[in-house]
Amino acid sequence: MPFWPRLSATVTLITLMVGLMIALVPTSPASAADKDCGDFKTQKAAQIFFLNHGGPKRDPHRLDYDGDGVACESNPCPCYYGAKPPGGDRKPARVRQRGKVTHVVDGDTVDVKIKGGRIKRVRVLGIDTPEVYNGVECYGPEASASMEALLPEGTKVRLISDRTQGLKDRYGRILRYVLKGGKDIGQVQVRRGAAKVYVYHRHPFERVKSYRKAQRKAKKADRGLWGACG
Repeated sequence: MPFWPRLSATVTLITLMVGLMIALVPTSPASAADKDCGDFKTQKAAQIFFLNHGGPKRDPHRLDYDGDGVACESNPCPCYYGAKPPGGDRKPARVRQRGKVTHVVDGDTVDVKIKGGRIKRVRVLGIDTPEVYNGVECYGPEASASMEALLPEGTKVRLISDRTQGLKDRYGRILRYVLKGGKDIGQVQVRRGAAKVYVYHRHPFERVKSYRKAQRKAKKADRGLWGACG
């Protein structure tokens, strides 16, 4: 047989063998199933996928780019900010973050620059303070001043989620316990009489017993709002 036909046949055979070998090599699940926010029509769909694939503790698909436990925040609603899939009984992971306070909004809300991320508005879990916006309520300014004294700009804090509560509220604020050193700032506000214990929809948070104990003591001593507001 002439040289060129033999060479052509050999090349064809090698090509077929290489193709067969490539087909038999297992594809990496991570690369085959990789997702981005554009793959989901709504934020809720992205969040459920995120939670079912390790979130909020793990994020192999990088859907939670700022690490606040909520995936694809720019996607259109319907939205879902829960820490576990709807109707699921899987125990959600606890979200832990570090950051610096940039601004005190009022007695129960602060802005925090998350380490490695952006500024987030944080609604302190487990407390409610009198309003200072859309009408000033009794002890509202004092509650805000108390928070400003506890968390001046630049204060380093730790943010911790509660596995019985959502990661965000309906206004898009992240829900966290705020810790400064060993102090639970929400509980300090309650102890000072600058805040009341707040349970959302009769669904108690994990630290509710210690918060209520602090509230009973503040109320008995007429501290803060308990003495000033009747």
